[in-house]
Amino acid sequence: MEPFVLVRLRRYYFYRRHSQYSHRRDQHESNPLPPLFSPLHTNSTQENYSASITSSLIHPSRRTRWAISWCPSHSSYHRHYAPVEQCIKVVARRSPSFILFPLFQAMAKLPVLARSAIRKPNESMRLIVVTIVGAVFGFFIGISLPTVSITKLHFPSSIVSYIEDKNSGLSAQAILNHAWTTARNARGNGSEPISSDNFKIYVPTNPRGAESLAPGIVVPESDFHQHRLWGDPDEDLPFKPKYLVTFTVGISQKDNINRAVKKFSKDFAILLFHYDGRVTEWDEFEWSKRAIHVSVRKQAKWWYAKRFLHPDIVAAYEYVFIWDEDLGVDHFNGDEYIKLVKKYRLEISQPGLEPDRGLTWQMTKRRGDRQVHMVTEEREGWCSDPHVPPCAGFVEIMAPVFSRDAWRCVWHMIQNDLVHGWGLDFALRKCVEPAHEKIGVVDSQWIVHQVVPSLGNQGQAENGRAPWEGVRERCRKEWGLFQTRMAEAEKAYYEMMGVTPPNVTFVS
Repeated sequence: MEPFVLVRLRRYYFYRRHSQYSHRRDQHESNPLPPLFSPLHTNSTQENYSASITSSLIHPSRRTRWAISWCPSHSSYHRHYAPVEQCIKVVARRSPSFILFPLFQAMAKLPVLARSAIRKPNESMRLIVVTIVGAVFGFFIGISLPTVSITKLHFPSSIVSYIEDKNSGLSAQAILNHAWTTARNARGNGSEPISSDNFKIYVPTNPRGAESLAPGIVVPESDFHQHRLWGDPDEDLPFKPKYLVTFTVGISQKDNINRAVKKFSKDFAILLFHYDGRVTEWDEFEWSKRAIHVSVRKQAKWWYAKRFLHPDIVAAYEYVFIWDEDLGVDHFNGDEYIKLVKKYRLEISQPGLEPDRGLTWQMTKRRGDRQVHMVTEEREGWCSDPHVPPCAGFVEIMAPVFSRDAWRCVWHMIQNDLVHGWGLDFALRKCVEPAHEKIGVVDSQWIVHQVVPSLGNQGQAENGRAPWEGVRERCRKEWGLFQTRMAEAEKAYYEMMGVTPPNVTFVS
């Protein structure tokens, strides 16, 4: 057996034996070639031994034949890779890179033709060289391809391996196929690339930061509805609460809150803000297992409201109750209260207070001769106008109830650092118009303020003072700060608009 020499011939192919050349015209010049690369063809005679590898993807005018012939003048198998590289360049322009594999597969089979004539060291060297050359060709072809987005490519199943997530069960193939389908649909008729400016989305009316999204996919609001982890999402909520009730609670008032929650029907979602960090103890109540629990230690009601009751989060609820934990509710019913609020079109309201306990303002005192009142007479000198607080347009901050629209305004007025909310009650009228008609007290559904200083116990003793004393001092300080900020903000606005600001008197 004699070694082979790989020779590139254009339009002709030769085979050589004992330095004698013969040739023949390529009889298949005009005939169609087999698809991709044909298998290695050989005849059984040693005298006329040839093999060829062809590609149907090369144009007939550039067709190249590869012949393998006997060469007695060589003692080892010599390979000439420059012609191979030229062939690959032609093929790569017309076919995917995976077509290179049959070429090297055919080259790897060459020792079978002359197994007995090739020594094992040469065979090992041949395999090493073929591997290196294949890697080099693959590398250069890879870097020559343009960078593309994953959404512009369709990865065949033979290339993409499935990467299964243990928990979700989602596969890489499914994700990529979805991305490809989305990109293909967006491309339309394919007349322009998907990166064209014609396909860019910009919607200035979308929420800030979402301008690049199609309006149909934007969901600017949310809720506290609890969804399942299984099944059809459309079937998660056979019933949606219409109203939201929040309590800021400690474990010491557990029984009182239990009585209060029972005054609200299934139309009311329950949200508890835990200022003492104790949550699991509430599970003894069945309703607690369905409630929303937020636990942050040593914070006040309005701190929670500012951070967890954003108007876009509670937009699903018609009314929002923001109540303290020390309220007696023996004479209160949530459904009846809502009926009266809607009847009198109150945007901001509160239940009437039992006149014998915890009464501060005449406006919030329960009247036994009516269902609702919006105005009152206060002590002399307290009201500069009968339509301004505390004679009208006023409720206290212990048990306010806000409509969806009113709360959107009030939320923006709450200061991040003023956690007790003192002073808010005098400014609520700025969020509804006319305030003396839209803010009122519901007399026929009344409560008792038990005045339990539970939050005061969350303070810290300093300079020999009890914890509650520091909390009360902070409340008064916040009231003054809020009044100052409101007055300065309005003054700056009027000056900017070139308007003389009105005289405003605050009660302190």
